[in-house]
Amino acid sequence: MAEAKYAIDVQVKTQYLADQSDPDEDRHVFSYTITITNAGSVAAQLISRHWVITDSEGVVQEVRGLGVVGHQPLLKPGEHFEYTSGCALATPVGTMKGSYQMTAEDGTQFDAPIAEFLLSMPRTLH
Repeated sequence: MAEAKYAIDVQVKTQYLADQSDPDEDRHVFSYTITITNAGSVAAQLISRHWVITDSEGVVQEVRGLGVVGHQPLLKPGEHFEYTSGCALATPVGTMKGSYQMTAEDGTQFDAPIAEFLLSMPRTLH
């Protein structure tokens, strides 16, 4: 199998932020740490992001913007960029998915998909 020229690997770790959440007020805050790795053979820059955030009642928020946490990292093959951000939901469970819009150094524009991941308040086991 030939190596992909344009391939971005996205790994996500999530955490429920109890100290910033207020379940009585329907405020559930989560952080997510994302590691973006250039798994392709051409350097590529993250230009913008598109998120689809859905709570457990089916309410959808779409977020679009330039870069991530104020950065538009240029990743050479094999390099990675890690950042942490967050979101608040009205429900204790939700999902996020989306894509990063990338531009390779040869001018090719492509989307790097972000697979859907779960945001979930930990449950106390009895």
